This record gives sequence, C-alpha cells and structure tokens, in this order.
Amino acid sequence: MRYVVGYTPNERGADAVALASALARAQGAQLDLVYVVDKGLHVAHEVASGHDLAREKAVQDAQREGLSLVPEEVPVEFHARHAESFAAGLIEAAVEYQAGLIVVGAASNGLFKRHTVGTVANALLHASPVPVALAPRGYRRTEPISRLTLAVGQRAGAEAAIDVAIGAAERRSVPLRMVSLVELDAEGDPGEVVNAAHIHANTVLTEASRRLPEGHQVTVEVAHGRTIEECIDDLEWDDGEILIVGSSRLAERNKLFIGSTANKVLRALPVPMVVIPREHQRIDTAMAP
Repeated sequence: MRYVVGYTPNERGADAVALASALARAQGAQLDLVYVVDKGLHVAHEVASGHDLAREKAVQDAQREGLSLVPEEVPVEFHARHAESFAAGLIEAAVEYQAGLIVVGAASNGLFKRHTVGTVANALLHASPVPVALAPRGYRRTEPISRLTLAVGQRAGAEAAIDVAIGAAERRSVPLRMVSLVELDAEGDPGEVVNAAHIHANTVLTEASRRLPEGHQVTVEVAHGRTIEECIDDLEWDDGEILIVGSSRLAERNKLFIGSTANKVLRALPVPMVVIPREHQRIDTAMAP
C-alpha cells in the first residue's frame, strides 16, 4: 500500500511527514513524498538560465530535507510533479499510484497542536477520491498509532467510515473508541437527544464487536456540550490517537465533502483527523489509514 504525502520544505511539510510515518509504521506502507511544481515550470536536467538552476536546486533541497524526516524502516520515494495546483497534484498522484491515503499538514498560521484549514486542505476536503489525513500544527510523533476513535454520526452515509475504522483497528491491533458528539444548542430536548445518542452509539458498538476478533478492545462514549468545540474538549485524547470521520452526505459518490460538523470538530481537535469519502471502498493495493 502507498500513502501520498503533500510535502513542502517547511513546518507544515514536516507535520505531514511525521503523521504519514506514524500511519505507515508496522503496515508495510510506502510513502510517496510529492512536491508539486507549477504546471509549465519544467525542471530540466539541462538548465538554460539561472532561474532554472534555482528551481532545480529548490527541488533537490526539498528532496533531501523531506527524505531525512522519514524513519529508516519506512520505505519512501520522492516525486516532483507538475500540476495546476498543489491539491490537484496530490490527487493526480494518489490516483496514479493507487494510494490509499493523502496526508497533509495544517496551515502554518494555526494554534500549536490545532488544525487550521488552509487552501490545500480545503481543496482536498472537497474533491479527493481517497481518504485525507490532516496533521495538526506542530505534529512530530512518528511512533505507531496507539488508538483509533470513530466519530459516530446518526445520519445515513457513515458506513464507509465505520468500515475503515473497524478494518484499521483490526489490522493495527489497537483499541477502537466510538464517540457520539451531541451539540445541545443545536438539538431538541437535551435529555432525549443524549439518550438517543447513547442508543445509536451502542448499536454501532455492538455491530463493531461482531466484526472484530474476540477480545479486541472497543468502547463507546457520548460527549455533549453547548457546542461541538465543548464536546471535543470534554473528551480525553491520547498522543498517539487518530480521529476518523465520514464525508458529508452532500458529497458525490466516492469523493470527499467535509460537512459543517466535521469542520467544527477539526478546528478544536488536538489530534490528527482522517476523513473518509462517501461510499469509499477498500482496494487490495492501498487502504486507509
């Protein structure tokens, strides 16, 4: 399996490489560090001007810096690709390499250990045909993932995210936590809403337990608050945790479209998030996360 990593030689690129390394470890996954060059700006081996020389040196520097961030045991390749935009280049690479995941860092102007959705991440979250993993600002952990959390929604269309979470937890032999988020200010009677969330989450938990090996740790939690941000703050998060969410029901088939709730979650979340396209299906050569 292969993971495409959106790399730029800055803090955001380092965040993406660290998260991709953590996801790839113990999975036999190869990382493809993709450095996107504007289409039409050809980086040639035989350069004709100082401008070309500077551009070629920038690619070489990015390759050296990017590869140095990847742990020795993780297979990696570096690619300089030409595309209309950074997001387009990553999507094209993911399709060509049959990658199971695109990994990017948060925008550089966000709070430490928080997500800020920049233009690249925003474009991916509204167009990618494969799951997208987002690293919060300052993410440097490269040890294997230690727990997966699935945000359990009550609307139709969450099956793809549930399938990915269950499969990933089994492959990695890590605990799986099901979390239902209840924004009380946006709902009806608080008591009824919280009770319904418990019932739904436990229904999903029961189904997950049947699909995972006997003894696999699966738990359920319901977090409630006046806002989604309060719900996220109400939960405990491990340093090695990943949150998995599904795409909005408004998404086209097999494509991403992040909804308003997931957007609120993302801005308050202190750990990486993986967003799964609607009706996403696992393929043998690449799987997320």
